[in-house]
Amino acid sequence: MPIYEYQCDACEHCCEALRKISDAPLTTCPECGKDTLIKKISAAGFRLKGNGWYETDFKSGNKKNIAEGSSSKTGDKT
Repeated sequence: MPIYEYQCDACEHCCEALRKISDAPLTTCPECGKDTLIKKISAAGFRLKGNGWYETDFKSGNKKNIAEGSSSKTGDKT
């Protein structure tokens, strides 16, 4: 379940709530009790890493495997 951030327009109280995606947004501020709570837009709390489908299936050309290309390779050129 995602964590949503809320802020009250009346008292500017900020809070977080663990909610299902299908749940209706909260409207009542837990601090002042007024129905002025607004859901904020914030960054996701996860990052897709590695060489899974999201990295290999939707890229083209030389960008196929970023996980391998991000590490620096050292070797002697003789």
